[in-house]
Amino acid sequence: MNAQEYFQNELPKKLAADPASARSVGAVFQINITGEGGGSWTVDLKADPPTCKEGTGTADCTITMSNEDFVSIRQNPQASMQLFFQGRLKVQGNPMLATKLQKIL
Repeated sequence: MNAQEYFQNELPKKLAADPASARSVGAVFQINITGEGGGSWTVDLKADPPTCKEGTGTADCTITMSNEDFVSIRQNPQASMQLFFQGRLKVQGNPMLATKLQKIL
């Protein structure tokens, strides 16, 4: 599943199924996925209910990676740290929030 499919279909379903868990993260994320199957999404986990909308917005944490790396992380969440240290996963803003995002992804 590429990033477009995930952020347009799967994540909104997860947020709707367990909004309290999503809101416990308490942050707004800007997710930028480059390459084929990519795009930009704002994931607002402060909103009631939490939302995932296509486009850019003001965020507490911005995460940028390729669609290929996104797929790798979906298959193996532990790969995120390796990609971060390789400079392939970029985090702007509060990097501790990025670790909390795995809770809902």
